[in-house]
Amino acid sequence: MQKFDFEKIKPQCENFGFMLTEDICEKLNLYGNMLIEWNEKINLTAITDPDGILYKHFYDCLLFLKAVDIPKNASVIDVGTGAGFPGMVLKIARPDINLTLLDGLNKRLTFLSEVLCKLNLTADLVHSRAESLGQDKKYREKFDIATARAVANLPVLCEYCVPFVKKGGTFVAMKGAAAASEAESAQNAYKVLGCEKPTVQIETLTGEEERAFIIAKKISQTSPKYPRNNSKISKSAL
Repeated sequence: MQKFDFEKIKPQCENFGFMLTEDICEKLNLYGNMLIEWNEKINLTAITDPDGILYKHFYDCLLFLKAVDIPKNASVIDVGTGAGFPGMVLKIARPDINLTLLDGLNKRLTFLSEVLCKLNLTADLVHSRAESLGQDKKYREKFDIATARAVANLPVLCEYCVPFVKKGGTFVAMKGAAAASEAESAQNAYKVLGCEKPTVQIETLTGEEERAFIIAKKISQTSPKYPRNNSKISKSAL
């Protein structure tokens, strides 16, 4: 079993007020080892070295807690969660949140179900496309926070995610170096879907590598015509 060196990121976490407890480290360590093991059977991540997982998956997602104030017992949906980033890391760090993990590939959800079981955590696992679930009354405008990492370009991602957010809630897109230009290109999408102009918060991962959090508050309900079907979203992004 791999042993992840959490001492490398503990000081940075403490700097923004988050304590990596022994229990959290144990859960992240088990999660990381399951990720490596399952990745040999199904494609979950291209990052498999311990330091890569530590910084580019775990610390990357923990920075969410610096960028975003998550209310206690908040409802959070991770759209296109993949191997569980950022949702699973947030659940480990903040077990009080009510988490929904959404993905279009069932085998990824099978992996996440096993992780949740091993870590004695609970979350709602949903196998669906975002644009379909966004029209489902059970999920539409039901969440305090919707988030996604590395799913689609921002105008498209807005239409996938914002319909899940309740009025007064927040959409958080995790992006890379081109975040500012992406945010600019998505101004119309935010407006049409009912959000304020987003803010961009830049954080450092390792060396010169950056993570950007594009954060927008939802101030009005989303028109029922959104999200559209995938072909329309792809052909004519907002």
